Amino acid sequence: MGGQREVTTSLDAVRDKNIMQLKKMNTALFPVRYNDKYYADALASGEFTKLAYYSDICVGAIACRLEKKEARVDRVYIMTLGVLAPYRGIGIGTTLLNHVIDLASKTNVAEVYLHVQTNNDDALNFYKKFGFEVTETIENYYMNITPPDCYVLTKFITQSQPPK
Repeated sequence: MGGQREVTTSLDAVRDKNIMQLKKMNTALFPVRYNDKYYADALASGEFTKLAYYSDICVGAIACRLEKKEARVDRVYIMTLGVLAPYRGIGIGTTLLNHVIDLASKTNVAEVYLHVQTNNDDALNFYKKFGFEVTETIENYYMNITPPDCYVLTKFITQSQPPK
């Protein structure tokens, strides 16, 4: 009997050299094809967009867009968060989302928000566990999926105070 190797989850930044990993992940996870602006926004968000690896296999990703007001980042929009089906339920999505929430807090971002299709109960329950709340309902938000309506879920960030 050989010793068992510990399986680790790690996050890696999305850069020009690995953007294809994000594109492949999105193709596997979502029924939508994302345009060049999506990928430009993901790259521009720096540390807010991450690939998740489980035992060195890319199994998930979170992609964000930074929204600025008066030259500082005011809000972070989660464009996509997904984990391949066989790897769900073991904390990878939680790791990705906590990374963004923690980074938002450290960088004094006021809120993190996203859109969720109104019938996606799994996603709604997942985000609510992290303190996201429904702040708006938008009818006919999605063009090619049914139902076309979505909720806007928002988490208002409590700013971390610098040590005294």
